[in-house]
Amino acid sequence: MAIELYGTLYPRLFSEVIPAQGQAFDVAHIEHTARAHEDAGFDGVLLPHNAGWADNFLTAARAAGVTTSLKFLLAHRPGFIAPTLAARKLATLDHFTAGRLRLHVITGGRDAEQQRDGDYLAHDERYARTDEFLDIVRRIWTSPQPIDHAGTHYRVADAFSELKPLQKPAIPISFGGASEPALNVAARHADLYALWGETLAGAAELIARVRALARPLGRDPGFSISIRTIVADTEAEAWRRAREIAEQTREVGLWSPKSKVFGGHTASLRPENEGSRRLLAQAAQGEVLDERLFMGVANATNAPGNTTALVGTPEQVSEALLAYYDLGITNFLFRGFDPRTDAAEYGRALLPLLREGATRRDAAARRLQA
Repeated sequence: MAIELYGTLYPRLFSEVIPAQGQAFDVAHIEHTARAHEDAGFDGVLLPHNAGWADNFLTAARAAGVTTSLKFLLAHRPGFIAPTLAARKLATLDHFTAGRLRLHVITGGRDAEQQRDGDYLAHDERYARTDEFLDIVRRIWTSPQPIDHAGTHYRVADAFSELKPLQKPAIPISFGGASEPALNVAARHADLYALWGETLAGAAELIARVRALARPLGRDPGFSISIRTIVADTEAEAWRRAREIAEQTREVGLWSPKSKVFGGHTASLRPENEGSRRLLAQAAQGEVLDERLFMGVANATNAPGNTTALVGTPEQVSEALLAYYDLGITNFLFRGFDPRTDAAEYGRALLPLLREGATRRDAAARRLQA
């Protein structure tokens, strides 16, 4: 299996332990971070979405202009751009990046944030809309003739784009969401299903559910996992740093009501999305799970997203990550806690071990099949 390793590119500098710095669209930060990931050997970067941040279409375009091989996993929320226009914008960006674009579809897990952009649909209705959205987008990308669509959320007639994606047959789609409606949409549309950093048992369970839903449709999606890592030369130092990060997270209060970066989301409310609820249910089992999966930051933030971390030496963390590879997860998306140095440190300490470990596992699997 081909392993792919991604980092994260935000339009400005911040993290759970670093208050937001610079302009909201910080060109120097965008260009430096993109180059740093390419130089470190990453395959690509995720460009996250938030109702209040700079446009990540333009962030991707700026980053693409200073790199040559880095891929861009563009997070996009259906519902705010018509699917016909979104298909053309994405196809244009695919050409602009010379085929380096990937689409990461996030339907939205918090009503308050959706409402900041004028979306008042309930959770399950949003996923029904996403289903229609992706159907139209893929047909626009692939149909040589104009298309019609008459659904609950979209209606178009004679829709067509003379520009098709550079990648054939279409731009790869990754998909996030752990609720039942999300899994059903993922089974129909996802080329890559994206998990957050759950326990091995939790990840295996979600993988099995997605495969079971996709199989009758003749589909076999791949899998990715978004997870943090806290690495040091010794295990003791890594754990000391992990607990320090959890405490700093509480002090900085990125997810507090006063935080402007995430629009005042509060950590005191019960999460609305199933992914966060799953992480918190696992965190309730203990601060450390599967030997080195640290739940401290998830607890400090109410698990709003990618907040669990593997802790240890580079060798220990790489082996823990490769245990997910053994489950069938081939794409790994990393985000550390200091964006100024993360890419270089990953490239030095972790990425080579992961690639070597995946190669060894693949070779052993081939020997068993011979």
